[in-house]
Amino acid sequence: MAYTLLIGNKNYSSWSMRPWVLMKQAGIAFTERMVRFDSFAPHSSFKQSLSGISPTGKVPVLLDDSQASPDGSPLAVWDTLAISEYLAEQHPELALWPQAPAARALARSVCAEMHSGFGALRTHFPMNIEASLPHIGELVLREQPHAAADLERLKALWSGLLAASGGPLLFGAFSIADAYFAPMVMRLRTYGIRLPSHLAAYVHAASHLPGVQAWMHDALHEADFLDFEEPYRQGR
Repeated sequence: MAYTLLIGNKNYSSWSMRPWVLMKQAGIAFTERMVRFDSFAPHSSFKQSLSGISPTGKVPVLLDDSQASPDGSPLAVWDTLAISEYLAEQHPELALWPQAPAARALARSVCAEMHSGFGALRTHFPMNIEASLPHIGELVLREQPHAAADLERLKALWSGLLAASGGPLLFGAFSIADAYFAPMVMRLRTYGIRLPSHLAAYVHAASHLPGVQAWMHDALHEADFLDFEEPYRQGR
């Protein structure tokens, strides 16, 4: 099988980061295709590039040319949860989910929570790997109670998982859950969020995974400032 993963700008695209890190860290070979964010308007180059590939007009999208869609084109899998599940099914030997049934159910639950939750934290702390904005982090947590509540939930969630697994990652060894929370790790670093020592240790361990390091390296060298992704800066 040959995979192609369509992603957005690495400095900003938190959704794209999840499957990219998962595949890179797990050693699943793929070809990367970056679709630059220019705008999300219907007639933008970004949307036009995804026309006929992604029915939602969003990234990420995983293409598998060993499987055919009903129209005969390579199978397209969109949405990060669907991509993760598909890869886990295609590569059972990699144990992308925890092996124990209870741990696997818990991992799926926390990924689903990340997928649909933490809205205020994601809104006020957009991913921006290249930036350093600790002053914004302090301001947001002081003035946005919903973002502060999301952070407390995140801290409680990670604390429980790490206590149960013993670390260093959420379920001990690397899993889909760590790939799912990698963009949140990036946010905490960008906005200088202070954490208890056990959670700071997780952020350190997750951010130093080879797959995460590779994504960060590319993001830091992207040199593509997108003003519509930058609510807090006017330049790099």
